[in-house]
Amino acid sequence: MKINGFDICPGANLAGADLEGANLKGANLEGAKLEGANLKGAKLNGANLKGARLWCAKLKGANLGGANIEGANLDSADLRDANIEGAKLNGADLRDANLGGANLWDADLRDANLGGANLRDADLRDANLGGANLRYANLNGADLEDANLAGADLEGANLGDANLAGADLEGANLGDAKLDGANIEDA
Repeated sequence: MKINGFDICPGANLAGADLEGANLKGANLEGAKLEGANLKGAKLNGANLKGARLWCAKLKGANLGGANIEGANLDSADLRDANIEGAKLNGADLRDANLGGANLWDADLRDANLGGANLRDADLRDANLGGANLRYANLNGADLEDANLAGADLEGANLGDANLAGADLEGANLGDAKLDGANIEDA
């Protein structure tokens, strides 16, 4: 498959590629090199990005709904306002990523590294964050209703004004976490 002159296939080297708004729905990009690529507004729903290298990629407003992003490196990626609903991100590296306003409803983020990530106002309802690293993450205003945070490391995280109603916090580390104004009803 070719998009904008680029070969789209497993292991493809698309580092720095301009794929803004590209339709990559269901594409197999397993292990692809997409460092610094521009994928703003791209349609990647149902795509296979397992183990892809997406650090510093621009994915603002992209549709990643139902995508397999397991074990991918998204360190410092821009995912603001992206649709990541129901995606598999278990074991993914999202350190310092910007996920502000992203839709992560029902996403699988087990054992993901979200240390220092910005998740301000993100929708994480029913998300599975079991064992995830959320140290010093900004979850201010995030909706974590019924999310699984069992065993998650939330040390120093900002959970101010977050909705944690019904969230599973069993065994979670909340040391030095900021909970001002957070809703912890039935958590």
